[in-house]
Amino acid sequence: MSSNLLHRGPALNGPHADGTSIESLYQQATACERCDLYRNATQVVFGDGAETASVVLVGEQPGDKEDISGRPFIGPAGAKLNACLEEAGIDRAQCYLTNAVKHFKFQERGKRRLHAKPNSGEIQRCAYWLSAELRLIKPKLVVAMGATALSSLLGRNVRVTRDRGKLFATPAGFPVLVTVHPSFLLRLPDPEEAAREQAKFVEDLKKALPFFRTSGEMADIRNS
Repeated sequence: MSSNLLHRGPALNGPHADGTSIESLYQQATACERCDLYRNATQVVFGDGAETASVVLVGEQPGDKEDISGRPFIGPAGAKLNACLEEAGIDRAQCYLTNAVKHFKFQERGKRRLHAKPNSGEIQRCAYWLSAELRLIKPKLVVAMGATALSSLLGRNVRVTRDRGKLFATPAGFPVLVTVHPSFLLRLPDPEEAAREQAKFVEDLKKALPFFRTSGEMADIRNS
């Protein structure tokens, strides 16, 4: 693990929401006006998965389908992630999936709503919710998928292209694994390059395998 530096991103070093459960955080977040993204989004899209999950996967923001449904990672990028998780031997149901930004930011092109990248202010304000999710779940590992998640979790000194596949220690007590967002794989026009990059993504995901709790640990959590 790369542990020579302790990185402090917005989600690890700043104010956070108070709640006793993910559901209570979600109910608070439905009224969130911390940035202007709520004005055009259909709804807030919070995390999905068990509060006892030992591995948390963090992406960028909801897409069009997620904005409409209210659930993360159910669009094309979610389908690609599901396939890669399965190839890596990881059960999605054992993970908690969320995004650094909880509202869909987009530009309208005719009848289509095209993804627009969140800015640093939006990432920082939404870290209020991501930080609260992580404090409740207390994961053994967080997987930062893409630059927005990485910026929220570790700040600007870590880069996806340079640090992909590395584990970074954090003052929050869990390591962060750096990798690409599954949507990156969908944007690659060359099939051979896409296959190579998907294989690398699967190898990154496999690094999460040692962090999953055993059945005995899960029983202890349920009985505590």
